[in-house]
Amino acid sequence: MILVIDTNCLLVSIPKQSETRWLFDALREGKFQFAITTEILGEYEEVFGEFYAPTLAANVVDLLATARNSIWVTPHYRWNLILDQDDNKFVDCAISCRADYIVTHDRHFNVLLEIPFPKVNILTMPKLKAMLGL
Repeated sequence: MILVIDTNCLLVSIPKQSETRWLFDALREGKFQFAITTEILGEYEEVFGEFYAPTLAANVVDLLATARNSIWVTPHYRWNLILDQDDNKFVDCAISCRADYIVTHDRHFNVLLEIPFPKVNILTMPKLKAMLGL
């Protein structure tokens, strides 16, 4: 299963005491493949650095960039399917690598449920947790 993970979902899963830590642990353990682009990785580093600390952000980005279960993607087309331009990078990544799901809680992505082509599936963290049997 190939996932594209929205920044906020990954952000809240990093602390060891987080209820959603299972996502970060499952990623590290290779329970799924995850797709990233240079642009997504840059957003992760910026947001994690502002929210936590630049050192932590650099460590997480290094982990993601070198993980065996990462899939590096270079989108060659911008679909602009979502009004929030910052979120389109996740959609473009998902389409480019034929990801199974975008993991998100962001309501901007709900418009994807109504678009027949290209088909992009979204998944909330609780649904992913159930799918992974965690």
